Amino acid sequence: MRILLAEDEGQLARVLKMAMTSSGYTVDAVDNGQKAVDLVKENAYDVIILDIMMPVKDGITALKEIRDSGNQTYVIMLTAMAEVDDRVNGLDSGADDYITKPFSLKELLARLRSLECRTTTSKQALHFDDLTLDSEEQVVESSNSISLTREETQMLEYLILNAGKALSSLTIRDHVWGSTTMKADEEDVWINISYLRQKLMAIQSKAHIIGEKGGPYTLKE
Repeated sequence: MRILLAEDEGQLARVLKMAMTSSGYTVDAVDNGQKAVDLVKENAYDVIILDIMMPVKDGITALKEIRDSGNQTYVIMLTAMAEVDDRVNGLDSGADDYITKPFSLKELLARLRSLECRTTTSKQALHFDDLTLDSEEQVVESSNSISLTREETQMLEYLILNAGKALSSLTIRDHVWGSTTMKADEEDVWINISYLRQKLMAIQSKAHIIGEKGGPYTLKE
């Protein structure tokens, strides 16, 4: 699982990054909200952890920009302020969860493990161009519909949520099969990409996946 951590307290950021990295996660750390917004535009993340009080651009403003761009990545807000208004503002701006400082590392890691165990990132239908993906039923529709495997569903879901971004084979593998798995490699990613391409053609969708064997892969209109 790839995580973006935006925290301006240097010591806390180092501790959090070390703990998450030791747990098998890939972590990009930045120290202000603008850097977080910039990285989200470039990269695909499974979780974004945003501190509310940051320089250049605070966490709430950064979150609003991220959501306004259509990004639906799971966001956890960090705040040293316990007032209800701060929690409400974060949730109203699109946050999925929040943790009030000081907090236990065990609590944060437990929440990340819970997210990693989810079989899908969303129970609602996802839309891209002429595609509609029903993750729960594992069906994708365009001119007609076709069934998908679990791996194909999670892969297409990830591609839709990060449409237009170049996703590496390893990034896709870690998202679909888990970062610690020994059961999948880049060849498995390529095989499933190939199957997805065939199925998109079968339902006559205008959407297509570009990229040669080995990646990166991008979902385009």
